Amino acid sequence: MGHYDPNSLHDILLEVIRFHYCRTHKLLEKIGIYPGQPPMLLELQNKDGQSQSELARKLKIKPATVTVMINRMEKVGLLERRQDPDDKRISRIYLTQKGRNMCRELERVKQKIDSECLINFTVEEQILLRRLLMQVRDNLKMACESDKKLDN
Repeated sequence: MGHYDPNSLHDILLEVIRFHYCRTHKLLEKIGIYPGQPPMLLELQNKDGQSQSELARKLKIKPATVTVMINRMEKVGLLERRQDPDDKRISRIYLTQKGRNMCRELERVKQKIDSECLINFTVEEQILLRRLLMQVRDNLKMACESDKKLDN
């Protein structure tokens, strides 16, 4: 990729991603959440009582990784396992009250980072930036999808 160029879109985007990642993890650390846990919490907030295999599929992570995450999160009181009443082989994962409270904290963290990103932007610039980034995302998504078609 060559040397660092502070004017290249590539290098600017990499820096934005790195700083966003760093800031996110610093704020998550303050509320006692580890990387990887927010998607699990938010997926359960969206649909509580999923099985481990459902969570693995939706979060696109290995079932063994899901098990480790659930064990850790259960230990600190964010989640609880309950046996499926219809199929005793399956345990379902539920948010505890602490887990639901943490989802609200995650939303606050997200809003804080969003507002930090947009300091010194006018409302018009904020709208334009979102629109431009959405277009960049859509362009890259299209390129990835066309790559998939070529690979098949």
